[in-house]
Amino acid sequence: MIHALLLSWLALQGAPAEAAQHLRQGLDARKQGQLDAAIVEFRKAAELDPNLSEAFVDLGETYMEKHDYGAAIAPLKRALELKPDLAPAHQLLGYALLARGYTAEAIPHLERAGDKGALGIAEIDAGQLPDAVAHLNAALAERPNDLDLLYYLGRASGLLSKQAIDTLQAAYPDSARAHQAMAENYLVLRRLPEAEKEYQEALRLRPETPRLHLELGQVYATGSQWTKAEEEFRAEIKLQPGSAEAAYRLGAALLEEGKTHEALVELRGADRLRPDMPETLYSLGKAALLDGDPASAVKAWKKVIELEGQSSLAAQAHFELANLYRKQGDKANAQHEIQEYQKLQDVIPKTQNPPGRS
Repeated sequence: MIHALLLSWLALQGAPAEAAQHLRQGLDARKQGQLDAAIVEFRKAAELDPNLSEAFVDLGETYMEKHDYGAAIAPLKRALELKPDLAPAHQLLGYALLARGYTAEAIPHLERAGDKGALGIAEIDAGQLPDAVAHLNAALAERPNDLDLLYYLGRASGLLSKQAIDTLQAAYPDSARAHQAMAENYLVLRRLPEAEKEYQEALRLRPETPRLHLELGQVYATGSQWTKAEEEFRAEIKLQPGSAEAAYRLGAALLEEGKTHEALVELRGADRLRPDMPETLYSLGKAALLDGDPASAVKAWKKVIELEGQSSLAAQAHFELANLYRKQGDKANAQHEIQEYQKLQDVIPKTQNPPGRS
């Protein structure tokens, strides 16, 4: 696209014939992957017509194709001296400067080019985290499956979150929120005794704070202390009866304790509060089967598969269905489900969470 644009500019500019010829030869060489030859031609074009901005843009772009970002900077800057509003040159120069670590200098050029993705990446390095998150979100709206944008948005969001938590802990170290933040860190590290202590202190300071009981319950659930987990999840539901997550967590804990019918009631409640949550449906299927309602179990697990596609949770739903059909004597459906389960085992990333875990 840039090549065609530059050629059209060239025609309009009416460059000297010899310079135009070298520029065309350079473009042809670059198309054929002969980057060194292209650089020679673009340099000749620029020497013959020092005001031919297109030659400097193409020279800079070719250096960038060779990953020689340092060499690209000078010709791109020259192009912008000649034509300050040349958007492709701003974009390329922004990339080159960013690649060489000149973040602050890159940002104005990326702003001029309107490249939100690259701008967001530069803003991370510049410590402008709120702007980085905003620009990366905007870029992702246009390219939702861009893996680099997803990575950098996660990085920017994580750094912004850490920055806020650090400020909180420095300014209010004895607050309930500071203890909650510490507890969350300990839980991620699976340092359960420390997490329990911090959550309990947060609850002592602010017992009516939403999610504290829920998160403390998750500490106990992680340690398979199901009775304590049940108690905390019930306390959360008392504070927030509309919380689908609390209802799901309570249902899952009750299921682990063998309180099948109670678990089913809570899980159905969670599904009403927030329909089509795969983890809820998977546990609901298990509870329904144990409570003597295989039809509801089949319905729940099929919905999990529909929602999840190729995930560990979908695989486990296929496995549960295979077992159910086998027990019912339905060999054809049992064989189909076990085949689907085995197919997914080959494609599920090993880093996915275990089935049934959120």
